[in-house]
Formats: sequence, C-alpha cells, structure tokens
Amino acid sequence: MIKKYNLELEGQRDFYDSYLKLIDNSLTVDEILSDNTDGVLNGNLLEFKININDLNAVLFQAIKYLSAFRIKGKPVPSNIILISLNDGKAFYYHSADYLKYIEQVYIGSASRDNSGFVGGHPLAELCYIDNPSDEAKLISLLREKHYTKIHIDENNIVGWATSYYKQHPGARKSDFIGDLTGKVKIIGEIRKPDKFKEYIYPYEGATNTKFQYLMDKLNDAIQKKNLGAFYTPTLYAEKSLELVREAIKRVPIGNDYIILDRCAGTGNLELGLTDEEKSHAILSTVEYYEYKVLLEILGDKVRYIIPPTEKEDTFNMGLVRGADALSEEYINNPVIKQYIDNPKCTVILFENPPYAETTSLEHQRTKQAKASSGWKNSFVVKEMKKEVKGSVSNDLGNAFIWSGFKYYLRQPTDSYIVYSPVKYWKAQHLINKQFINGFGYNRRYFHTNIDACIMVALWANIDSDIEEIFIRGYDISSENTLIDYGVLPIKRVHEFYSTRYYDKRIFANSMIDGILTGLNGLEAEASVKKRIKPLYSSDMLGYLVADSVGFDNPDAKSSLLIAGRYNGNGFYLHKDNYLEKLPMFAASRYITYNRQWTERARIMKSADGYRQYHKDVASGKLEQYFLKVLLFTVLEMQNHMQSFHGSDGRFYRNELCLDTTNGDTVASADIKKLNLNEKEQTLISLWNIIFDLAATTKNYNSNLTYGIYQIATELDTFDHDDETDKNIYDYPELHGHLQTLKKLVRDYYNSEIVPTLFEYELLK
Repeated sequence: MIKKYNLELEGQRDFYDSYLKLIDNSLTVDEILSDNTDGVLNGNLLEFKININDLNAVLFQAIKYLSAFRIKGKPVPSNIILISLNDGKAFYYHSADYLKYIEQVYIGSASRDNSGFVGGHPLAELCYIDNPSDEAKLISLLREKHYTKIHIDENNIVGWATSYYKQHPGARKSDFIGDLTGKVKIIGEIRKPDKFKEYIYPYEGATNTKFQYLMDKLNDAIQKKNLGAFYTPTLYAEKSLELVREAIKRVPIGNDYIILDRCAGTGNLELGLTDEEKSHAILSTVEYYEYKVLLEILGDKVRYIIPPTEKEDTFNMGLVRGADALSEEYINNPVIKQYIDNPKCTVILFENPPYAETTSLEHQRTKQAKASSGWKNSFVVKEMKKEVKGSVSNDLGNAFIWSGFKYYLRQPTDSYIVYSPVKYWKAQHLINKQFINGFGYNRRYFHTNIDACIMVALWANIDSDIEEIFIRGYDISSENTLIDYGVLPIKRVHEFYSTRYYDKRIFANSMIDGILTGLNGLEAEASVKKRIKPLYSSDMLGYLVADSVGFDNPDAKSSLLIAGRYNGNGFYLHKDNYLEKLPMFAASRYITYNRQWTERARIMKSADGYRQYHKDVASGKLEQYFLKVLLFTVLEMQNHMQSFHGSDGRFYRNELCLDTTNGDTVASADIKKLNLNEKEQTLISLWNIIFDLAATTKNYNSNLTYGIYQIATELDTFDHDDETDKNIYDYPELHGHLQTLKKLVRDYYNSEIVPTLFEYELLK
C-alpha cells in the first residue's frame, strides 16, 4: 500500500530510510543532501515531490541543479531520478540527453519559473512500491556510479580549477590549463583529463584568448593577488584612459614618451589605447600564462613586452624569467633603462598593481600569509624598508607605488596613473606628490566580492603637501554603463586612536589573576595564544578595541568586552571616564551601517580632531552627546559584553546594558541624565518590551544581567528547518522586536551619532 504524505521532507526521509542501507550502508542522509538538492546518491540526482503533476517542470528543475554542479566544478550525475511520493513512482532520465540545457547558465532559484520546458519521455517509469521488479530496477540504478561528461568553458573553468586545486594542493596552474603553444609545452588537465577523465571532455581550444578574462581569476585567492594584477573591468579601464591622455599632454614638445605597466596581466588596461598610444607601451607580467596571452593580443601593437620573445628558459616554475618587477634585474633591464636614462623621454607609469596585505585576515584565514609572501624578500621591498618604516611595506601594492617613484620617475613632467585603495596616500603617507586628477571605482568589479572604493589617480612627479583631494566616483550599472556618483572628497589622516584616545592609565587596585575573552564576549579558550595579561580591577568596566584606521573586517577590529581581549589591540575602560571613550566604539561601526561602495576604504578612523575634542570634553559641551553614544552602545549588537562566572571564580556583570533586575548598572544610572527625544524614547520603550519578553524565555536566568547581545545569543532560540533552510524561532515576538531594534538603532546611529563623529574627525 502506498503511504500518503502531506510533507515532502517526511516522504524523502522515509525513502532514504528504506533504500539507503540497500544502496550503500556507509552513507548517511546528511552526506547525500547537498547544494540545496533532494540528494545526490552515487551517480544519481534525486528530486522528490509529493505528487508530480508536471514532469517537464520537475525535470527542468533537476537540469538547473546539474547546471549549477557543472559551474561549481562538481561531477554531473548520469541519472536523473524524479520521485512522485504519493504515486509510488520513480521517473528515470539520462542527463546526457539534456547536456545542451545543462551547459546553459540559469539565474535564480532552481525551483522557480520551470513551466514551458519540453523534455523527452522518461527512459523508465518505475512503480517501486507495488512492483517488486520495478523496485529492483530502481535499486540497481541507485547503485550506479556513472557521470555525464561536460565541456569546459568560460563559465565553469574557475569551478573546476578550484576542485582540482582542492584535490591536489601542490599543483600549479599550468597543471590544470597547460597547452601546446609556445616554447614550453605542457599538457594540462583540461586538455588531457586524467583526474577528471570521467567528468569532463578535453578542452580543444587552439589558443589562450578565449580565457583572457580568466587568467587573473584562476590564481588562487591569495596567489592571484601575489602574482598578477586584479582584472580591470573594461569600462573602468577605458575611463582611466582619460588620465593617460592627460599625462600625455604633459609631455614636453619634442620628447618621446613611454607608457610602462610592470604588472599588465593580460593587458586589459592597455586594450583601449589608440594604435599610436600602444606604440609607446612597454608591458610585462610575471605569470607565465598571462604573458602568453599578452604576447598574443598586444605583442604586435606595443613597443616592447618584457621579455620580447619567449625562449627555452622563459618558463620558470610558472613564472616569467626576467619579468619580476620587484627584482633588481628588472630595474636594470636595458630595454627599459634606455628610456629611463634618456632626459628627452617622458615616463608615464600606468598600472593596477597586485594587492596583498600579508597581515590581513584573509591571509590568516587561508593560512598562507608566509607561503604567499615571498615578494617581501624582494630587492625592492628590502630597499623600501630602508626608507619607509612600519607596516607600510606589508602591502604588495605599496612596493609597486614606492618603486615607481623611486626608480622610474625622474622629471616633473613624468606621471604615474595607479589603481589602489586610497590608504597609501590618505593614512600611510607613502607619497607626497601633486595630484592632478582621479576617479573612484567600485572594487566589487575587480574579481572581489567587496563593495569598496578603489582610486585610480594621476600623480605628477612634483612634491606636494596637499591635505585633501577630490575624485569623481563611478559605479557600473546592470546595463554595463557607468553611473556617475559625483565628487568624493578624500582627506588625509595623521593621528590615530591608539596614540591620542586610548586610556593607558594603570588601575590603582589591580591584579593579573583575571580572565581574557574572545570576540564572542565569553571567556577565551585555554588553547588560544594570549597576548595580554588577564588584568582585573574593581574599577574596570570592560575592554574596548577600536583597531586600525580602515574598515576591513570591522567585526574583528571593533570589540566591547567584559574583560581583556586575548589578542589585545585595545585598552581597559575605567569607570571614571568611559563615556568619552565610547565614541571610538561608535565610529568603528560606521561601515556596518553605511555599506555603500563609496564609503569603505575612503572613510577612515582618525584622531586628527583630538585637540578640540579634549577641549570640549573638559568644558562639558559633549555631555549629552556622550549619553546618546551610550544609548547606542547598550543597544548595539556588536557590544559583546556578557554576564557570566569566570574560571577565576569571579562573577562578571555586564555594566553596559539597561537590565536593572539586580540593581542599576553603570549605564542605566548614567542614561537617566539623557534628555530624551522622541527617537530615544522609542528605543528605550522597545528595549523594555524586549527585556520583558526575554524574561519569559526558558533559558532566562534572573541572576544574570542581560544586554542585547546576550539576549540574542542565549534567549532568542530557534530550530533549523532543513526543508526550507530557514530558522524557526521559539519566540517569534521576541525575535521580531530584536529585528526592529536593529533597524531603529541603525537609523538612530546615522542621524544622531555619525554627524558629530565627522565634526570631531573621529571619522574622516
């Protein structure tokens, strides 16, 4: 008898409970559920419905899943099995019959907009409940481990490359995309599949041109930045040619000129130059396959490519011998040097340097900081360290910029057009040169997923102490046109929070037998490497971190905790002056509530207004403002102060919250002095509603003092629905009010907090 189901998930589970042990007893249901599908079992994609009323639509949904597999670099199962649960029927299709549809790209959810597709008849219709013979056939199909081969193209090469490198961490890019052109002949995986021979057809393209766009992107996340320039979007590259032509106008009459790009990648920056302009270009790239594309596309149009021709020893472990722009050999390259040494030749540098900051969280996450930082031992960086102090030399892009002015620009009419985040000029003061013109672009289109401002600036080789520059911002529309965002000001930063605002006083009564916390506000694990001493004092309110001038990884660089953070970079809050310190925490949240691409990497934290700030603190002028910041702080989710019993035997009470169940907190006592406006009354009323609801939850402990973060993490509990991939909250009213609070806090922050942060240049 066929069981009738009301829930697809229930039927799916029953099916697997019945058959999985007959197919492969070592597998679990969780192991076969992947990529939002109903299951991939051996060489089978399964799709369940309570009742299948439209076979074509369900088949098309399955095809979309297989299209996603192809793009992600995952094997495409040979069999498609559609299960109609309440009919007890399974419909069998062969995915190879639908390869032309699988090799298309689909946007949006696979379960939507599936009507109108016309598929073929199923190869078999199996009544697996009522017919033992059909059931045996279904079991036999589910045991098959066959896959449909797909073709490699520009839509899926990155996915398959990622899969290849995951399986073979020591492989180079040449092992995957090698070809038979040029002096060095390497047969890569895509041309003669070995590891993937069951999954892909050999790629038979005659040249590298088809993959021009992908040459940058195929380098792994860190290695890509370490070797080649970011791919430069065509619209942005073409717009920046306006700056090149401004630089050309500066060339003295009678002079020759060169356009030098030491990190040209596949030449996307130079493609839009006129033939005359290209004839002045000298290009190089250190990555071998980019070099081959560069030769192919621009070799007959530019003045030189370094090296001009490929020789037997050009290929050097995936790199181009003689093309490392950070080497002494490159600086002394006679092809380039003949122009550098010629006073009748004007030099124009035009570059999008690789960007890699070896101390960044991205490097730390991938555990490749040391492995991918070989450039730090280069000739240029060693020379740079003799003149530039601090962490400035940790940025690969800075090495290009510094060496550009150091070794190539000699005359006032020389120019540098360079793509880079503005930090090198704004905060690091790497150069002090005359700014002529520039544009701001959205970094999202440079092979990243980050909305941030990247500047392309035209600098003259003339010293200047200018404090503010103006660039025009441009985004890219869905119609692939430029969107003018108007003029974006950029002001220099000179002073830092850590030197002007961090409280470095020693507590009168303190001990070093306390605890340290992690970013989540709880006591740090014993195994974590600790950089500061576990200080404890009765006068200690908490620990504030407002690290870095920029907003990369804002949640890691900004913390408010009940005790010292295990890795430091902050300071202990004293109860006697904590209010004047909280604006640093508020400023550190700016990018969270202002995510426009024009803000990240352009707006930074600063202590440049410290003199006026300290003066107005002393006069009491900022008293009400500090209370506004306090209100924001106690309702801000990134305030991770929590109440708990520490391993040192002490009870740590959250004093920066409004829970007065166990008496006033420091914050609740001070907030009474705030002259409430309508927004603030609304916020406090909402807090009271949230707390009353929180106090009714199962996990509530009246002995603790709760802030918003602890309520959200410990009391706003939920279960995860695997079928819908959504959280089902135990207290929907509480959860709803917490979500409302987030929006109100954001609006309050931007209207009541941010303007004063800019006024005192805590944001700049």
